[in-house]
Amino acid sequence: MKRPRRPTTPEDLPSSRPPVERMMRIHALLHAGEFPNAPSLSSALEVCVKTVRRDLQFMRDRMGLPIDFDTERNGYFYTEEVDAFPSLQISEGELFALMVAEKALQQYRGTPFEERLVTALKKLERALPDTISLNLAEWDHAISFRTSAEPIVNLPVMETLASAIQRRQQLRLTYRKPGARSPEERVVDPHHLANVNGDWYLFAFDHLRHALRTFVPTRIANVEPTGKSFARPARFALEKQLRDSFGIFSTDGEYEVALRFDESVADYIREKRWHPSQRLTELDGGEVELHLKLGSLVEVQRWILGWGGHAQVLAPRELVESTALAARQLLDRHAPTSAT
Repeated sequence: MKRPRRPTTPEDLPSSRPPVERMMRIHALLHAGEFPNAPSLSSALEVCVKTVRRDLQFMRDRMGLPIDFDTERNGYFYTEEVDAFPSLQISEGELFALMVAEKALQQYRGTPFEERLVTALKKLERALPDTISLNLAEWDHAISFRTSAEPIVNLPVMETLASAIQRRQQLRLTYRKPGARSPEERVVDPHHLANVNGDWYLFAFDHLRHALRTFVPTRIANVEPTGKSFARPARFALEKQLRDSFGIFSTDGEYEVALRFDESVADYIREKRWHPSQRLTELDGGEVELHLKLGSLVEVQRWILGWGGHAQVLAPRELVESTALAARQLLDRHAPTSAT
């Protein structure tokens, strides 16, 4: 003979909702002044009364929320105004990383991203308990970022580019190429804005060249939508586009680059990851060789010249010759003139 099944009660229901979700529901009711009690919350959240009471205790004791019980209204309420639910549970190490990120984001001041980033960080700060916020303020004086050359940003142009990328709007640019005396008109499908080594670049399909091209926003004199939209290529990926680049130049070949650095600068080479393909070879006397697989030699040549006589190009032959020519031109420009 089967025993009759007793009616289901809230205590029988599984605690399927994540604790944070339950507590946010409780917070919303308290914030709205609904004066919920344990039984009503148990029914609304589909958990037992004991679970509700544990949640309330955690919110009051661990999160520092001002929760009290009103006997006349038979419900819980906030004794003071609560702006936001402190849902963030982060470690000190994660908080330190957040501080570093906030400092790094300072390079985006004056861009269309500044207001959004500041708003997001303020929301995070409001969600943190006061004790953690104080630690964050203390770290503010311990970390900083410095850039030797800050890129010039035309805010209206950047805002238009960012909006067009998001909405997939075709643009007409008045653009001046490097070294050109006058600008020219280009119609482009903007795919991506990237900050590479501190400088901003627009990656877009150029209808004049019928290919993906890189544009510098600072060189854009005017930009306006054409009224047309475009479909963003499914295969476009910035990482793939710049995989073999030493900066932002597109691939024009395959080059096995070998460079030798003397002992005075070898530590600087060892201390950084210059390219995903890099391979270091230690030499006698403290020297080091750097081997790279690149798709263009333009930017690496400029980088080599920055090391002066402390760097030697070993391969490929065309990089040896172009670097030697650039060094001779540099020497000619700085040769002392004889007095007449």
